[in-house]
Amino acid sequence: MKNSQLINRAIINALGVLVYVYLVSLIMTNGDKIFGTTDHKPFAPIAFLLLFVLSALITGGLVLGKPILLFLDGLKKEGVKLLIYTGASLLVLVLIMFSILIYLK
Repeated sequence: MKNSQLINRAIINALGVLVYVYLVSLIMTNGDKIFGTTDHKPFAPIAFLLLFVLSALITGGLVLGKPILLFLDGLKKEGVKLLIYTGASLLVLVLIMFSILIYLK
C-alpha cells in the first residue's frame, strides 16, 4: 500500500472511532430519556459493562484490524505505519475535541 492510502485508511478508521464514541455518548447522556428509570439496579452495571466490552471490540477492530491483517500478510512495515497513522489521527481528533471544549468554556 502507498503511504497516501495508509493515511487515508487511518483517517477513516479514526473517524469511525469518533462516530462510534459519539453514538455511545449520546446513549449514555440520554439514558434516562431512552430507557426511563428503573428499580432493577443490578442490570444497569451489567448493561454498562457489556457496552464497555462491546466498545473495546468495535474500537479495537477499527484501530487494530487492518494493521494486524497487513502484518500477518507479510506487509509488516505497512501494518506498523497504519497503526501509527491511526494513532496520530486519533490524537489529532482528541486535540480538536479538547480545543472545542476549551473554546466553549
